[in-house]
Amino acid sequence: MIINTGMRTDIPAFYSQWFMNRIQAGYVLVRNPYRPDWITRYELSPDVVDCIAFCTKNPEPMLKHLDRLKNYHQYWFVTITPYGRDIEPNVPPKEKVMQDFITLSDKLGTNCVGWRYDPIFIDSTYTLQRHISDFEQMCRTLSGHTNVCVISFIDLYEKVKRNFPQVRTVTIQERITIGKTFAEIGKRYGITIKACAEGTDLAPYGVDCAGCMTQQTFETAIGCNLTIPKKKPQRAECACVLGTDIGAYDTCGHLCRYCYANYNHANVRRNMKLHDPESPFLVGDLQEGEIIHQASQESWEDGQLSFF
Repeated sequence: MIINTGMRTDIPAFYSQWFMNRIQAGYVLVRNPYRPDWITRYELSPDVVDCIAFCTKNPEPMLKHLDRLKNYHQYWFVTITPYGRDIEPNVPPKEKVMQDFITLSDKLGTNCVGWRYDPIFIDSTYTLQRHISDFEQMCRTLSGHTNVCVISFIDLYEKVKRNFPQVRTVTIQERITIGKTFAEIGKRYGITIKACAEGTDLAPYGVDCAGCMTQQTFETAIGCNLTIPKKKPQRAECACVLGTDIGAYDTCGHLCRYCYANYNHANVRRNMKLHDPESPFLVGDLQEGEIIHQASQESWEDGQLSFF
């Protein structure tokens, strides 16, 4: 199975010590975000965890722990955008994140590290031309250290509209211009552009629209084939293998204005205060009368080498 750490929060950036404590303990407890009284225990043994998927804007706090994770296959997505502190107030400088990205790639290999340039929005500061210019500069730095860059355009969820009211939808023509131009730039630097949950509209312009965290992504990182149980995707346009997420909403301290995972800053501050690195939960602890449900887990590796 695949353990995902990044759909609800940024564990490497803010909770790396907690995560390593859970690796040491061999299990983690996770509350269902839509039914908080339903608690699941997941074993973290390499015998059943085929890959740990990380998504982060700041991998630096986890770099010192990589040797302790050598028994686990890993796949990392690192988000690097052109946005400043006006949009991503607590994300480190891009130059620092890119250097940490290169360190990750050097330690794990290019097949285990992907770059995310998303979500893309356009305004008077972050113009179409600025996106194109900054993207090429980043490609120049990251060339040879990853094979893929995933793009997506901002979705106007209710949380996003509330926290970022002036943002607008990216028009179809703007999407095509970005997709086509990014694909051309990426080709020059050996980086395939993939679209995340954007349908197939950009496929004619050289963008890979088959998904970003796909079975092939993990098989290439692991080096063998996987037999993954069929599971209905969360969104019809998503082809990704999302696995089991051990994070929690309203816990990401980056406080990015476009974030869909934080309801508001007050919730984040409260939950971060409730975080205990020694707890089996990311936030809080087991309450009296609550029942823990053991997850059914098994390895998906079929033992055959992958030739991707």
